[in-house]
Amino acid sequence: MELQLLIGLFLSGLIGLSLGLIGGGGSIITVPVLVYVIGIEAHEAIGMSLAVVGATSLIGSFFHYRRGNVEMKTAILFGVAGIVGALAGSPLTKLFSPSALLLAFALLMLIIAIVMLRRGKSNKTVQPNETPHQPQIRKAIFAGFGVGVLTGFLGVGGGFLIVPALVMFGGLPMKKAVGTSLFVIFLNCAAGLVGRAGGNHFDWSLAALVTLLAVAGTISGTLLSHRIAAGRLQTGFASFVLVTAFFLIAKNYTVLIGG
Repeated sequence: MELQLLIGLFLSGLIGLSLGLIGGGGSIITVPVLVYVIGIEAHEAIGMSLAVVGATSLIGSFFHYRRGNVEMKTAILFGVAGIVGALAGSPLTKLFSPSALLLAFALLMLIIAIVMLRRGKSNKTVQPNETPHQPQIRKAIFAGFGVGVLTGFLGVGGGFLIVPALVMFGGLPMKKAVGTSLFVIFLNCAAGLVGRAGGNHFDWSLAALVTLLAVAGTISGTLLSHRIAAGRLQTGFASFVLVTAFFLIAKNYTVLIGG
């Protein structure tokens, strides 16, 4: 168990590193790490994931803000829509068994991996400071709400969706989209925790330790974000997410069908 905990803590640092470097992606493996490496029950893991990812994203957004990479008006627009979505999605968690939750999580991971792989290829042709579209307020609100529902329901930050949405609908260049997404993720996670009030029964001291290591990874990722090609990192991380998704499907499909 001690070895598993050490591995889980090491992976927590990698989760933070991903958040700092590419503004998302890392939170999608938080729940699998908490469940299968550290050994936490699925419902508790979702609540803990919200706490870990929320705190980590807040600190990461602070460092990006100091670099001028957080657009607060756009963050608040997405964030308010996300808060409403997270409050709506949080009660849904109780309606599913642990196996059903993890299977839903695996299906979401498959989608995320495909999106990240496609983005990794397209990023090679997009300039870092390019603004592909003018702001589209209505679409931004709908995108923020949808991501918020996923955050409340499955405990994911949703940065893999928020970053491209901020570029396409918020009219932000890529670097500002990465920093802004972290603040939006914090708002969504905070709302998700509020929406689960009374159901957040988990080891807060363990959550604090995981958060500390994830924060260290986020700080490192933020400092390295201008030196490492995000597209290459994203492609490698997406491959890892894909493998993890197949593992979750294999682990929970037979349990769910048998149940």
